[in-house]
Amino acid sequence: MDSDGNLHNKGIMRLATAADEILPLKDPRVKSNPAYLTIILLSRVITKLGSLESINPAVIENLFASDLAYLQDLYARINENATNEIHAVCPKCGHKFDLEEPEQGE
Repeated sequence: MDSDGNLHNKGIMRLATAADEILPLKDPRVKSNPAYLTIILLSRVITKLGSLESINPAVIENLFASDLAYLQDLYARINENATNEIHAVCPKCGHKFDLEEPEQGE
C-alpha cells in the first residue's frame, strides 16, 4: 500500500544476478544491519509493483511484514529452489498445507 492508500498487488520480479547479491553487501546500511540486505535485494529485483513508477528500498521498507515474507519466499523459489510450491496456512482453522503455483503461461 502506498502513501496515498493505493493497494499494489501485482508486480514483476526478475531473476537475481550475482551483482544483485554481492553489491548490497558493500552498502553501509547492510554493514550496520545485515537484515537490511533483504530490503536492498528486493528493491533491485522487483521491477514492477502496481502503478508505482520506481521500486527503491523505501518502497520495500514500507511493505506489510506479511507481504515482505511473501516476496522473500518468492525470491527464494525463483532463484534457489526452482519449485512452484507455496507453503500456506488456512486463516480460519490454522491448517498448514502446500499449494503448487502453475508455471507462467499455464
